[in-house]
Amino acid sequence: MTAAHTAKAYRKLGANPYRPWPARITSITQLTATEKLFELRLIDEHVREEFSFTAGQFVELSIFGIGEAPISISSAPSKQGFIELCIRQTGTVTNAIHRMRCGDVVGIRGPFGRGFPFEEMENHDVLLVAGGLGIAPLKSLINHVHDERHAFGKVTILLGARNPAELLFRQEFDMWKHRQDFDLMMTVDQPDDSWDGEVGLVTRLFDRVDIDPDNTYGAICGPPVMYPFVVEEMRKKHLDVDRIYVSVERRMKCGIGMCGHCAVGHQYTCIEGPVFSYWEAINLREAI
Repeated sequence: MTAAHTAKAYRKLGANPYRPWPARITSITQLTATEKLFELRLIDEHVREEFSFTAGQFVELSIFGIGEAPISISSAPSKQGFIELCIRQTGTVTNAIHRMRCGDVVGIRGPFGRGFPFEEMENHDVLLVAGGLGIAPLKSLINHVHDERHAFGKVTILLGARNPAELLFRQEFDMWKHRQDFDLMMTVDQPDDSWDGEVGLVTRLFDRVDIDPDNTYGAICGPPVMYPFVVEEMRKKHLDVDRIYVSVERRMKCGIGMCGHCAVGHQYTCIEGPVFSYWEAINLREAI
């Protein structure tokens, strides 16, 4: 889904893209000391039925009377009727929603931006690399691949975090670790007594990666500093730069290209991104 598709969806609903739709918090899961997973249900039945998105897109979350913030969607597009947002407690809006409870109402605008090229990835192997909070938007793609597993070949997931306590969705990924059709590898920079897995940067996991570069797409999401190093490892595996996709989600702001805060070179991240091919990203000033 692109910005054009989002605009068309708003016109179909007769809605104002500046006005948020009310959504009720239906579930809250504490993931780490600073992150919670919120499940939201759009209250208007017609809006709920028409709402659709692509993995990698984001919404604007409004806390009425306080403000709004762009948040990537963590749930798979196939999960109809509900939206999952993984939110780190970092500012005024995120602090406010962390104080809220099930049943409280927030606002949602969107979805916005360009997501991962799911249809292009179909019938290919996929190599997915996430660092830290970057697993939140990438989880939408992983779940989408899981739901459409018949349409994909080999799935390899590399997940890195600063320490075991900051590993998001650890219970879910530990369960996936034992699946025969997913190859999941995790590492942490700073292990504790509970950790018996790999130690070091996520790039060290590439020593165990075996891919067919002519039949593989790569996707990366995490701290921008990791992108060049992860891409370098992918290139060592002979993966073309136009088959590697990165999410530049840190640039997101208003969602509709009006405020200019997300400008990267001559493009707006909230419209042309946040997902770019690496070839596009390296030709945009300050994209990564």
